[in-house]
Amino acid sequence: MPQLNPAPWFAILVFSWLILLTIIPTKVMAHTFPNESSPQSVEKAKTHPWNWPWH
Repeated sequence: MPQLNPAPWFAILVFSWLILLTIIPTKVMAHTFPNESSPQSVEKAKTHPWNWPWH
C-alpha cells in the first residue's frame, strides 16, 4: 500500500509549507491600506457625567 510510505508525502508537505511561509508573509506585509488614518485633533472631547438615578 503506497499511501503508508511517508517519505514522499512528508517531503511534499515540508516543501509546500516552506514555499507558503516565504511567499505569503511578504505579500501580506507589502499590503497598503487605501485610506491611511489621520491623527485626530488634540482637543479633548467634552464629556458629561450621567446623573441618572440608579435603583
